[in-house]
Amino acid sequence: MTQADLAARPHLAGLIIFDCDGVLIDSEWIACEVEAAVLSEHGFPMTADDVRRLLLGISTASSLVVLEREHGRRPSPEVMAEVKRRLLEAFTARLDVVPGIRELLTRLPGKRCVASSSDPERLRHCLGLVGLHDQFAPHIFSATMVRNGKPAPDLFLHAAAEMQVVPANCVVVEDSVAGVTAARAAGMTAIGFTGGRHCGPGHDAQLREAGAHHIVDAHARLMG
Repeated sequence: MTQADLAARPHLAGLIIFDCDGVLIDSEWIACEVEAAVLSEHGFPMTADDVRRLLLGISTASSLVVLEREHGRRPSPEVMAEVKRRLLEAFTARLDVVPGIRELLTRLPGKRCVASSSDPERLRHCLGLVGLHDQFAPHIFSATMVRNGKPAPDLFLHAAAEMQVVPANCVVVEDSVAGVTAARAAGMTAIGFTGGRHCGPGHDAQLREAGAHHIVDAHARLMG
């Protein structure tokens, strides 16, 4: 089956790899607000849109590199710990799933997994909060498990190897430019997802420019 075939009918793939934040859980709009607030309080002035533009979809380690590039220094471990603490508090109070994901998961045949830039603790906490953890466990993979996070292909290749599916038969559902770039680098079919609350005008164009084979704005469209 060609990538064009998989892009049109992703449910026929040997493996569907879901990003977590912004694809399974509607967390990115919360994360952008909280991260911008905490970083600004500690001398790294950023808006929620800055966080979305610069840090969306990448690991904490990669975020530190970007922040150093933008501000000439990195936040201390204490600042990053405060970001993490306040994120978990905000998620506990406000987190919900992306609409349509529960219905999709009941209909999808075949293998599926999660491959996320978030650390394992955050994945357990957030997916557990909304009742999705058991839908994927133990097939939940974090960027902490590989040398290089997105936009490198390492995480997606690791997930495919663990799930015993060749990359060419994998479909990745991603909301970020970094994630789409990583999927393409892994030789997988990249579906750009724009159904999260954080996806504003032009988000679809950014994902297409990054190389997404297809764009969907709702989970129901993943069934062809």
